[in-house]
Amino acid sequence: MNTPLSWIKAYVPELDVMPQEYTDRMTLTGTKVEGYEELDKDLEKIVVGKIVKIEKHPDADKLIICQVQIAEEGEMVQIVTGAPNVSEGDIVPVVLDGGRVAGGHDGNKTPGGIKIKKGKLRGVESCGMMCSIEELGSSKEMYPDAPDNGIYIFSSSEAYKDIRIGSSAIEALGLRDVVFEYEITSNRVDCFGVLGIAREAAATFHKEFVPPVIAAAGNSEKTSDYIKAAIEDSDLCSRYVARVVKNIRIAPSPQWMQRRLAACGIRPINNIVDITNYVMEEYAQPMHAYDLGQIAGREIIVRRGKDGEEFTTLDGQVRKIDSSILMICDGEKPVGIAGIMGGENSKITDEAATLLLEAACFNGTNIRLSGKKLGLRTDAAAKFEKGLDPNTAMEAINRACQLIEELGAGEVVGGAVDVYPVTRKETRVPFDYNRTNKVLGTDISKETMLSYFRKIDLGYDEASKEVIVPSWRQDVNLQADLDEEVARFFGYDNIPTTLPNGEATTGKLPFKLRIENVARNVAEQCGFSEAMSYSFESPKVFDKLLLSKEDEKRQAIVIANPLGEDYSIMRTLPLNGMLLSLSTNFNRRNRNVRLYELCNTYLPKALPLTELPDERVQLVLGFYGDGDFFELKGVLEEILAKAGLKDRVTYDPNNLKPYLHPGRQAEMVYGGKVIGHLGEVHPDVLEGYDIGEKAYIGVLDMPEIVARASFDTKYEGIAKYPAVTRDLSMLVSKEILAGEVEAVIRKSSGNILENCELFDIYEGAQIREGHKSMAYSVTFRAKDRTLEEKDITEVMNKILKNLSNMGIELRQ
Repeated sequence: MNTPLSWIKAYVPELDVMPQEYTDRMTLTGTKVEGYEELDKDLEKIVVGKIVKIEKHPDADKLIICQVQIAEEGEMVQIVTGAPNVSEGDIVPVVLDGGRVAGGHDGNKTPGGIKIKKGKLRGVESCGMMCSIEELGSSKEMYPDAPDNGIYIFSSSEAYKDIRIGSSAIEALGLRDVVFEYEITSNRVDCFGVLGIAREAAATFHKEFVPPVIAAAGNSEKTSDYIKAAIEDSDLCSRYVARVVKNIRIAPSPQWMQRRLAACGIRPINNIVDITNYVMEEYAQPMHAYDLGQIAGREIIVRRGKDGEEFTTLDGQVRKIDSSILMICDGEKPVGIAGIMGGENSKITDEAATLLLEAACFNGTNIRLSGKKLGLRTDAAAKFEKGLDPNTAMEAINRACQLIEELGAGEVVGGAVDVYPVTRKETRVPFDYNRTNKVLGTDISKETMLSYFRKIDLGYDEASKEVIVPSWRQDVNLQADLDEEVARFFGYDNIPTTLPNGEATTGKLPFKLRIENVARNVAEQCGFSEAMSYSFESPKVFDKLLLSKEDEKRQAIVIANPLGEDYSIMRTLPLNGMLLSLSTNFNRRNRNVRLYELCNTYLPKALPLTELPDERVQLVLGFYGDGDFFELKGVLEEILAKAGLKDRVTYDPNNLKPYLHPGRQAEMVYGGKVIGHLGEVHPDVLEGYDIGEKAYIGVLDMPEIVARASFDTKYEGIAKYPAVTRDLSMLVSKEILAGEVEAVIRKSSGNILENCELFDIYEGAQIREGHKSMAYSVTFRAKDRTLEEKDITEVMNKILKNLSNMGIELRQ
């Protein structure tokens, strides 16, 4: 938000402050000033001059010699110029010898300005320069009457009819001003208008705040005889105020208004439009004007749009409307999108005779969502989004009518149509000044605190010990808010340093984040580096990962306003980002790359969305180069062990993932629940991602891990009794997995089994076709006694019998 200092001073007349002081003190009291621009920067010795005589240059066809009067007493200077638009009698800005202008005629400013010196042009002496508006550091946006190419002419405008020769041209042009840029927090809706900023400035600098006095405007007629209004959806429109102006006269607005609007970044158009924009900037209350002659039935209905309805806005674009968008309608049709933009079918034209002026208060959330849906954002919508005070609407529309009468823009009809279903009232907040001092560590008197409140229009009820908060201060709801008001006007820099009081508490991360940190630590200890990728993806990812057309993972959430097709859906799989990162590293010839990422996937419960999706954190490990399937398996098992998953993980190779190599992948199963999967990336997928060597991917579903994780550790003493080890060498069919063999051994051994480890596997000429040789080392130990041979023999016989039932033979 931008405001010129001159506009602030209009409501704080005694304010006399340098730009940097204003910036610093306003920022310290909570109205943060991002920066400022001095409009008269690098402008020196520039006066109002009158061209008395013009002669042709003797040696240059495009140059003329001007005799310019620069003082009322008649002092003259000679200036040579090539400007095509000057005539004898013109009154122009003149920079004198030794003066300075901000830049060149092309509109580009020169740091430090350009110094003007007396010199000769083609042999003729020139003692200064007549200036274009661009050379003065401004533009046609600020001065619409400036010529496109030439010197600025004061005498071409009635606004300068009383200008004095020799006076300061900078003063005459209103350039002795500073434009401040603010960063207003969204909870301070009142400060989105100049009046709110001025009120804060008055309180900050201990000056009197003088708001505009709104005089009654209107003839003896009644607005209700011209228009009637109704609100069908009061949850989206809390107040609607309308007034009528007849016999309107479209003309340029006065220069003071044009310049104030231009300083705020608003292009002046005509008196009617400029007045509505002016009041919007002044009160932070957007307004809109309709041609009353185009309002069917002379009635306004505020209602939701209809699905499939089309509407042409003022910018000439056809917009598709639905029932979530609030519309301003007449007796037959929509005439405006509430709070965003009016319609082409009711705009003010030169033929308009009577206008309908609207000031309303709309639901900020609905305005924002409607603007996003339509791809349409306006200054009015930006203010409504913050949540305006409905009590401002009447004051703002009356101010606009006052300006219309003052500027002769039309005849205001008396009264107003005001639809206000539920009046918003002032609120009361209990106030304890002792509590404020305790929180701030200060010793401020109660009367001093109340004086701060009075400066910003907060009242106080001594009987109930409550602060009375006007409706436009929507940010003051609690004692803590009052503490903040005291702190910012007392001065944060004046608050003494004090020791905190209260009990110290030990903080720690939530359990979920602690488990995720365990995963990070293990991955990094195993040589993996953290990667980060977008949650947005392209629908083409599913084809690259070889997912079938029926795969449920293709049911992705489509983004309403995507950056492009490549970022148009929310990811349902965590693999694309990892494979892209591996691909980037591979194509940059990085060797032995290991990456991990903790990322979210977004699984919709239904499409279209009726509720928030299931966001699941996934741990993804990916690498190429040194390492294989079993190394990845070891890293994943280490993560599970460190997270406290003590039971054994089993692996299911039957539920194939299309993006992994068949026969070189498996799902990880813990306690009967799938918690992740791992495997070698399918060759076709590697080709699609331009990865030229084997790559491996492992995924852990972190919600399942967290649900089973524990940091509780049970310690046991060192074993008192000896262990007994037996080796088993078996001939096993290739279809039987090592996990199945191990499961039989563990189940058959009861509670004396301490360890079971596969230490050899072999296939070759000496082994029967279709079989493999597997050798296990099995360790037994009892906790309460020394095992005897009969105990071992009994268990071994049971193991061999159960293995035999699977067709496994003991090698002799």
